[in-house]
Amino acid sequence: MKYVSTRGNAPAQTFSEILLGGLAPDGGLYLPEAYPHFDAADLARMRGMGYRELAFEVLSRFADDIPEADLRALIDRTYTAETYGHGRPDSDFGQITPVRRLEDGLYLLELSNGPTLAFKDMAMQLLGNLFEYVLAKRGADINILGATSGDTGSAAEYAMRGKQNVRVFMLSPLEGMTRFQQAQMYSLQDPNIHNLVIRGVFDDCQDIVKSVSNDLAYKRRYRIGAVNSINWARVAAQVVYYFKAYFAVTQSNDEQVSFSVPSGNFGNACAGHIARMMGLPVRRLIAATNENDVLDEFFQTGVYRPRASAETRHTSSPSMDISKASNFERFVADLTRRDATQVAALWREVDHGRSFDLKPTGLFDRVAEFGLASGSSTHAERMATIRRVWESHGVMIDTHTADGLKVGQEHREAGVPLVCLETALPAKFEDAIREALGRDPERPRGLEKLEDLPQRYEVLDADTQAVKDYVASHAND
Repeated sequence: MKYVSTRGNAPAQTFSEILLGGLAPDGGLYLPEAYPHFDAADLARMRGMGYRELAFEVLSRFADDIPEADLRALIDRTYTAETYGHGRPDSDFGQITPVRRLEDGLYLLELSNGPTLAFKDMAMQLLGNLFEYVLAKRGADINILGATSGDTGSAAEYAMRGKQNVRVFMLSPLEGMTRFQQAQMYSLQDPNIHNLVIRGVFDDCQDIVKSVSNDLAYKRRYRIGAVNSINWARVAAQVVYYFKAYFAVTQSNDEQVSFSVPSGNFGNACAGHIARMMGLPVRRLIAATNENDVLDEFFQTGVYRPRASAETRHTSSPSMDISKASNFERFVADLTRRDATQVAALWREVDHGRSFDLKPTGLFDRVAEFGLASGSSTHAERMATIRRVWESHGVMIDTHTADGLKVGQEHREAGVPLVCLETALPAKFEDAIREALGRDPERPRGLEKLEDLPQRYEVLDADTQAVKDYVASHAND
């Protein structure tokens, strides 16, 4: 399988080639030339598979340049009960992504039992093993440059710490993340981990990463790679748990399921879109935002209007405090039926800070074909949802998952199971849980004094050159 840029001006490459590169040379994002498709017989065969079997079934279609035996070994080493056994004591860790029934037709997909207690672990642990494997084959090294609004950073660092030939430079905003999220990252003392705290918001961090990635000479010289969801392997790995959840809540492949996905950068929702394109019977894919509602605005109006940093609000679901949804470009590419010229023109507007409106082009009419819906929620609505779920079901959820449940239930249809994707464990958002429930969330064993550990980080201005200089000075450590 070959991968092409959404903007159409980059050479087609293999899975292993795009794994290390992040953005395409023309500034676009990589997509497979065509999505692999599972028919009814395939789905029948896959029903009942364990997580590792299912992951191989899906990922072998995307990573066909990796020998099957090697890919199986990487998957088997990644998805273990030991790695994904850090969450609730009553979870079935052998399932890797257990599905919790809240009531008839309403389910919570547990994705936060990995080492950093967030759904990002589901893909990032695999990415760490893939990076190490491909680099060893090539006798090469890599400097990963990433940006985080809360959970990507810690998931990447825990996946890459101690990996041979890998250094991580993770940008995070000075304000917005919780103390727990900061401590997870900044307390790591591994010499290959570098935390760069940027005086700005997440979008400033993301803009710097894209700017560095678009400097092709610098990128080649310092061997820059990416772990944000601009990296195709991240998205591909997340496709797996949509299939797993579907089989868990249905009895036959004649049934449809809707998914509600807390969404900031559109990476997790994009994985659901791809699962649907691959043949999974998805009725609706519901993108749930917080007050930073750039995605909801698009799905309601057809206007994609990225916000400036000053317009990005700090909320109680901080991992979604994003106003430029990188993965949205992949969805628009499919919306245009892979018209790369059209995508490139639209993103020239975005890259210059301007919006675009798809209604006059007729493209917005196609959104319904893909089953996309959306909604947003406020802080008060998050608090009310957390209280309601706790009082009604005895289940404690985090603020992002509350966004997903609140919006998902607004689009719930009789007779169609609704699966809400969990984002993180409540322990990562103690202040919000205390406000909603008047009590502290339980912490997994061993994390009781996390914030008291020594922390190591550098504070920089939101300046691309400052970040380039720092990376250059540590790129060969």
